[in-house]
Amino acid sequence: MNDIGAFPQFSPRRKASIQIIPLIDVVFFLLATFVLFTLSLNKLTSMPLNLPVAGDGEGAPPLVLQVTDAGIYWDKELITERELTPRLEAYAKNNKNPRIMLAGDDRASYGATASALDQVRKAGITQVSIETVWRGTGR
Repeated sequence: MNDIGAFPQFSPRRKASIQIIPLIDVVFFLLATFVLFTLSLNKLTSMPLNLPVAGDGEGAPPLVLQVTDAGIYWDKELITERELTPRLEAYAKNNKNPRIMLAGDDRASYGATASALDQVRKAGITQVSIETVWRGTGR
């Protein structure tokens, strides 16, 4: 009773193999999911910042105050710290848009610089820039 149709023909066994292409797809999917999830965890915080706008060219260049160990230079003129406050008040009163460029040399102390900046603030001048490049004394 050997019926040919009763039992299907079995082919010889094939060797098992691992397909790498689907594995790569799964790994890339997991990586993309992890990156997107990580980016969504970052809480972005910022602070409001008022950036300066370009002027119309009518303003005069800023007044340069350079703090050194010898005193303060008012546009290349050496003055004492006591002379600074009256000059700043007169400068603020006589100019429509008073601006200050605060500079220092390699011998300037922090205390004298902070004191000069405080006197600028007391004179009511709000536009103050601090120079960050090296400048020779009195220049």
